[in-house]
Amino acid sequence: MLEFVSVDRKTPEKRGAGDRREDFKEIYRGFSQEQAEIQASRCSQCGIPFCQVHCPLHNNIPDWLMLAAEERFQEAYEVSASTNTFPEICGRICPQDRLCEGNCVIEQAGHGTVTIGAVESFITETAFQNGWIKPPIPNKELAQSVGIIGGGPAGLAAAEILRRTGYQVHIYDRYDRIGGLLIYGIPNFKLDKEIVKRRVSLYEEAGIRMHCSQGIGDKESFHELRNRHDAILISTGVYQARDIKVPGSGLENIVQAMYFLTASNRKGLGDKVQEFDNGKLNASGKKVVVLGAGDTAMDCVRTAIRQGASSVTCLYRRDKTNMPGSQREVQYAEEEGVNFTYLAQPEAFLGDTEVSAVRASKIHLGVADPSGRQTPEVIEGSSFNVEADLVVKAFGFDPEDMQKLFGVPELGVSDWGTVKINPRTKMTNLDGVFAAGDIVRGASLVVWAIKDGRDAAESMHQYLRARAPISEAAA
Repeated sequence: MLEFVSVDRKTPEKRGAGDRREDFKEIYRGFSQEQAEIQASRCSQCGIPFCQVHCPLHNNIPDWLMLAAEERFQEAYEVSASTNTFPEICGRICPQDRLCEGNCVIEQAGHGTVTIGAVESFITETAFQNGWIKPPIPNKELAQSVGIIGGGPAGLAAAEILRRTGYQVHIYDRYDRIGGLLIYGIPNFKLDKEIVKRRVSLYEEAGIRMHCSQGIGDKESFHELRNRHDAILISTGVYQARDIKVPGSGLENIVQAMYFLTASNRKGLGDKVQEFDNGKLNASGKKVVVLGAGDTAMDCVRTAIRQGASSVTCLYRRDKTNMPGSQREVQYAEEEGVNFTYLAQPEAFLGDTEVSAVRASKIHLGVADPSGRQTPEVIEGSSFNVEADLVVKAFGFDPEDMQKLFGVPELGVSDWGTVKINPRTKMTNLDGVFAAGDIVRGASLVVWAIKDGRDAAESMHQYLRARAPISEAAA
């Protein structure tokens, strides 16, 4: 270990921007075993591992880096998987530059961070290739059952732990595939869908029952679900798109980010997508303007590039330093030809029946608000137009009206619409009903959803054990 003094930081080979623009394949080719071992050996094994401290899952990163450097990859995977349900997913899509790698001690010392995410992905892919990853089949079956509403990262993380413990686990999802945001929100160039489907197949082998196209409150009553199961987990995520009300909002070819991304992902999965085929949600040959600058906005601009847009412009009302998304994603987008117009705030959409341009005002950043970010202030008389055939709004997501959606007005929600829970027990105000992920904390990272799902599963286990038949509780 401690090879950082003589070995430079190196990422896996990155495909050229020209090649990347032509397809939806992942942009990195992955480490060879030798490269993974060498890069893992750069870890300083510091006394206070800030990489671990700043990981939401508190992964034992120095430990599995050391094991990887010693060619002990099976042990490395076991250590990694002990705290992380989906290390192969986190290794690909986590914003490591803001979390583990951004807080690496040798990065702060000027030696360049350890490539934690790439090594994590290599360890897990090696485990899959060697058959070390097995379905989470329990040693003993328990009679109690759990219903999980939402098959995204929080729900799947909880499902694995609860099934491994022995509970009968049922996942109910409104969509026709399990995976939630991992399937329909994140593009293939960041996360190939086969990676997600591989995990879901393991869970099906373990006996987890998947109920697709089963929207609660629509196809299934929430009250019936509570009567059917001994405990319920709400892990629906947040899908209500934030919006802006400006003149021209009703023009055609102005769409929300999730519609745009879902259409693209469904097309990649081989589905027939009418709105893509008729051109409405297809950027090919169009001047595309994306509003917003988070990770979802970066997914949209990079998707539009790959669909063959004639130009792609991202409008953002703050500067590059204040962008909320991963700086690496911004860098990739710049390499692939996206134009960024900073300090610009949309004020109207122009056109007759279809949008033809976005009118924006230039912005001056004023004093900092309570969060520490400078407040955007419009510069009078600074309006300008950006031509657009397709506008994608990527302002983030809020919770749906859960009380109305589920037909449960007694469910406790916050002023922001998130489901209220007891932070210690993860239970809502309804007995036996728990909640986890974005529907509790608001729109956030996949890694936080995984943590929330794991924590909720542990609380649900404690709840169920206390109510188990005497024979099972004693066991």
